[in-house]
Amino acid sequence: MATTLQLVLLLLASAVLVVTLFRWLGVPSLLGYLLVGAAIGPHALKLLPDTEGTRHLAEFGVVFLMFTIGLEFSLPRLYTMKRLVFVLGLAQVLLTMAVILPVALMLGLSWQGGVALGGALAMSSTAVASKLLAERRELDSAHGRQVMGVLLFQDLAVVPLLILLPALAGEMESLPRLMFDAALKGVIVLVVVLILGQRVMRAWFTVVARRKSAELFMLNVLLITLGLSFLTELAGLSLALGAFLAGMLISETEYRFQVEQDIKPFRDVLLGLFFITVGMVLDPMLVGRHFLLVAGVLSGLLLIKLAIAIGLARLVGASTGTALRTGLWLCAGGEFGFVLLAQVMHEQLITDAATQIVLASVVLSLLLSPLLIHFSDKIVLRFVASEWLMRSLVLTQIAARSMSSNKHAILCGYGRTGQHLARFLEQENVSFVALDLDPERVREAAAAGDPVVYGDAAHRETLVAAGIARADVVVVTSNDPHLALRVLHHAHDLRPGLPVVVRAAEERDVERFAAAGAAEVVPEALESSVMLATHALALLGVPLHRVIKRLREMREQRYVLLRGFFHGASDSNEQLSDAEQPRLHTVVLTEGARAIGRKLGELALAELGVTVSAIRRKNIRRVEPGPETLLEAGDIAVLLGVPAAVAAAEELLLRGA
Repeated sequence: MATTLQLVLLLLASAVLVVTLFRWLGVPSLLGYLLVGAAIGPHALKLLPDTEGTRHLAEFGVVFLMFTIGLEFSLPRLYTMKRLVFVLGLAQVLLTMAVILPVALMLGLSWQGGVALGGALAMSSTAVASKLLAERRELDSAHGRQVMGVLLFQDLAVVPLLILLPALAGEMESLPRLMFDAALKGVIVLVVVLILGQRVMRAWFTVVARRKSAELFMLNVLLITLGLSFLTELAGLSLALGAFLAGMLISETEYRFQVEQDIKPFRDVLLGLFFITVGMVLDPMLVGRHFLLVAGVLSGLLLIKLAIAIGLARLVGASTGTALRTGLWLCAGGEFGFVLLAQVMHEQLITDAATQIVLASVVLSLLLSPLLIHFSDKIVLRFVASEWLMRSLVLTQIAARSMSSNKHAILCGYGRTGQHLARFLEQENVSFVALDLDPERVREAAAAGDPVVYGDAAHRETLVAAGIARADVVVVTSNDPHLALRVLHHAHDLRPGLPVVVRAAEERDVERFAAAGAAEVVPEALESSVMLATHALALLGVPLHRVIKRLREMREQRYVLLRGFFHGASDSNEQLSDAEQPRLHTVVLTEGARAIGRKLGELALAELGVTVSAIRRKNIRRVEPGPETLLEAGDIAVLLGVPAAVAAAEELLLRGA
């Protein structure tokens, strides 16, 4: 018992340390599991025995992975992407298998081993690619849709491949019969489960959910997942197929998202154990002795999959640049490749030495995958001359839209928040140019007459084309913190005095955006709580004027640019003419300005009726204004006052009285 406990503790400690390190480095954690398995397995430190019990337990990692894939399976989604999934995806898997088969035969492997190897190497990493596509906001781009279409088919292709591999391991004479039996069993199970199972599943989950017990709900999910896996195994099929079917059935019910959250801890832990057992098979010494061969297989894998993806993407009408990007995203191996390789090893379809070399190549390709994706844009621009022309056309479109605009607003993002803001700007007759990366949204909004263009606001040249030199404000309406930081960097580099207003989805981003030079940061959590409090106080019978006063006080305390805006103001302010309304205005203290080297209190701006709301120094650091604040060259002062007073204050700051 002590030995078993020691092994479990060793496994947990190694996994926690390595996965923490890999997360910090931004590398997929599954690589950490693989390296842990290789280090403590029978070929290296020999701390963990490669027993049948360990491998059988690890199988449940694949079971829960396939269950999750089944949960995400959506017939409507498949229909909308049918051309990319069933044309591009199917062709990519079959062509990769067809190319690898003769290569495997030349290397002395059997044709069964070649087919199995081709299926394993055709897989790409759904976890890495989908995560990076979301982070880079490229899910709706041309190459993003192609990548997701191929990945979706690969996920589905794992099911028939897991059925096919045991059949390939049988006798040659009985192979057609075994394959036919497996296919027939698969079809029967699919028909029975999908036709009869949907109604039963929804009704049964409703009964369980009405008990309002989280424990019972979780036990029910485990029962259905493992029960269907057991039934498919009894039918001579794989455990993973039953789990996939269970996920498909639950995905059609309203309990899908709750199930997905409940099952995630089991899936991640057991899947980690599965990858550790795969890593245990890896022999570092053998890989070291055949390093050149591993490097050759790795290079061949990347080049073959890259060429296939580029060719197929071009055949379905993609531009050369889009096709190359698609290839760079798909050329590395994937986590389902390890699932299939584990089955290949179990069925002994290829030799142990060949398994080691292929396994090492797939691991290295996964390590290279984030780097290939990171540099994909530079690679495309380097090797595809037409990409420069395409980018120029996009920038020309943006410039054409913004050419007639002056003192306008640039909206970075045209989702719901951006569109609401646009309506306010239209009511005040303020012109704007909106940039968005959703082609369908851009097309529909532009057709409706909105000044929206397709463009990435994170690129410096896009902001230039949008007329940042003539704009009065930039507003980041997207809740992507990476986009906000890049826009702030480019905006302050191009126009140091230009105010940038940023939306913050998380409270932790507020200080980060402020330090990066945002004129104001609007935290969503604060605004929602302010409005909730306002409505609650009103409904509790608090007089409306007191509710409005509290609202004003709270916002004055939070937003620097609004401080002083309500000082001494009365409700009659709404009746003032535009010339009497307080306005915000920024003044850049360039070299030679009279105010440089003087304290703010010495300038007596208050006598003019002007308040200094904020000072930004060196483009990024916010300085709280006070009477003792010493003004420096390059400071940006944000003034608040009526237009005539602000003009007089600007004259005083720049040229003196």
